[in-house]
Amino acid sequence: MSETIELTKKLINLKSVTPNDNGCQKLIADYLADLGFTMEHMPFSDVNNLWARYGTETPVFCFAGHTDVVPAGLIESWETNPFTATEKDGYLVGRGAADMKTSIAAMMVSVKDFFEQNKSSGKKFKGSIAFLITSDEEGIAINGTKKVIDTLEARNEKIDYCLVGEPSSTNTVGDVIKNGRRGSITGHLTINGQQGHVAYPHLADNALHKTLLFMDDLVKHEWDTGYDNFPATSLQITNLEVHNNTSNVIPGKIEVWFNLRFNPTQTPDAIKAKVNDYLEKHKLVDCHNLEWSLSGLSFYCEDNYLTKAAVDAIKSVKKIDAELSTAGGTSDGRFIAPTGTKVIELGLVNATIHKVNEKVKLKEIDELKDIYLHTLMNLF
Repeated sequence: MSETIELTKKLINLKSVTPNDNGCQKLIADYLADLGFTMEHMPFSDVNNLWARYGTETPVFCFAGHTDVVPAGLIESWETNPFTATEKDGYLVGRGAADMKTSIAAMMVSVKDFFEQNKSSGKKFKGSIAFLITSDEEGIAINGTKKVIDTLEARNEKIDYCLVGEPSSTNTVGDVIKNGRRGSITGHLTINGQQGHVAYPHLADNALHKTLLFMDDLVKHEWDTGYDNFPATSLQITNLEVHNNTSNVIPGKIEVWFNLRFNPTQTPDAIKAKVNDYLEKHKLVDCHNLEWSLSGLSFYCEDNYLTKAAVDAIKSVKKIDAELSTAGGTSDGRFIAPTGTKVIELGLVNATIHKVNEKVKLKEIDELKDIYLHTLMNLF
C-alpha cells in the first residue's frame, strides 16, 4: 500500500463531521513536524485550524484544505461504513475520500518526496511551503480559513501562490483546474403591507402584489454578458414566504430570498445599488427591510506561473491537457484570493462528493500526489 493511500485511510477513519476535526490536524501536524515544518494551531470558537510553514523566504506556496466532512446521511444506504476507509472494486470508499482528505494526504506525501528529491540532488529550493488546514469549510465558514487569513494579514505574512485541494476534476484526475470562482451574495427581503379579507381589498394592502412586479424586474435584469472565462452573473429567487396558508386572507407580509453568483465585472456594492434602484422604482423604499449576506468575492487566476506549473505537472503525469475553468460554487479560495494570492483548485473527481458511497479511484490517489509533486518541482 502506498503511503498516500495509507494516510488517506487514517484521515477517513477519523470521523470529522463539520466542524469537529477529531484529531485529523494532529495527525497532519505530527507528519509535517517530522519534515521540519513549524506548527501554529489557530483555534477559533469550536473550529480547529492549522498553519504550518517550512522556510522563511519568498515566494510562499501554500497547500490549503479542510479536514471537516459533511454528515454521512442514511448509513443504511452506504455499501460500507462511511467512516471506515474501504477498498472496493478499484475504489477507495468513505466520507471525505473525494472531498477532500485524499488531497490532504497527497499534499503531505508530495512535500516529503519533494524534500527527498532536493536532498538527493544537493539542491536547496528558494522559498517557503505552507499548509493552511481548517475544520470549518463544510459549515458556516466563519471561524476557519477566513480567520486564519485575517491573522496572517494582521502580521503582514503573505501567501504568493495557493493550491486548494478541492475536487476539481470531472472525468479523471487533472482534467480540470479551477482558476477562478464566481462570488456569491444573498439577499433576504421583507415587504410589509396590511393583512385583510379578500372581499374587502380596499381595507388591506397586499404585500404580495406590491412585490411581484419588483421581483419580475429583478429576474429579467441583465447584469452583464460575462467576463473572460466567466459566465454572465445570474440571479435566482430561492424562497418566498407569505405567512398565509388560506385562500381568503390578503397577505400583509412577504419574505423573499434571492442569490446572485457574480463574475469580476460586478461588486457587492453595485449589486446592492441596482436592487435599491428597483425598490425605489416600485415605491417599496418605506415598507421594506433588506439584509445582505456575502459568502465570498469572485476571483480569477489568469494563465500565469502557478497555472502553468500545474498544467505542465498534469501533462507530465497524466499526458492530458488540463482545462482551466471557473464553473461551480464557492470554496475557501474566496478568502485567500482577495489578499493578492494567486489561487487555483486542483483535486480528484467530484462525481460522488456529498453523496452516499463517496469514492475515488485507487490508482488516481498516487497520480494526484505525483501531480502535486511535479507542481512543486515546476514552481521551485
